[in-house]
Amino acid sequence: MVNRSLYRMIKRDNVRTILLYVPLGIEVNINPLIRRLRQEKRLLYVPFMEGESFSLVKYRLPLQQKQFGIKEPKYSKQYRIKKIDLAIVPIVGTDPTLRRVGFGKGMYDRFFERERKNINKTVFVSRRLCLAHQVVTNHYDIPADMLMTPEKILYRKSSQRI
Repeated sequence: MVNRSLYRMIKRDNVRTILLYVPLGIEVNINPLIRRLRQEKRLLYVPFMEGESFSLVKYRLPLQQKQFGIKEPKYSKQYRIKKIDLAIVPIVGTDPTLRRVGFGKGMYDRFFERERKNINKTVFVSRRLCLAHQVVTNHYDIPADMLMTPEKILYRKSSQRI
């Protein structure tokens, strides 16, 4: 359901440039979506870990396994992307502010701190809805416009500050 919902949104909004992730076993498997988007020649970028953050590299095969079991394309050069239409970000959970609870390394937070102005829309994806009833995130945790799980789609209220 998550892949189908993401694809419908991408088609509807004519999204061309997408930041996504290479899924780990505990994350939503977006590999079928990646294959479909590659066939359509959309511009796909994935994180390439560098120290405590990451840069973006173009998604291409073959992938190599790096630290934390994360798979990445080979690094060739950093791409300077002016605008990302859509960022698809895996999460562990969220709270009423729709900010990300991740895996504890803060890589996405540091990347988004630098690039937030260049990212049009952010969608969190999770295998199940893990929503705290009270605020458990910090001001620096990245917010999403939308959260997709197999059970539910949540939208950030336009009145919430980011």
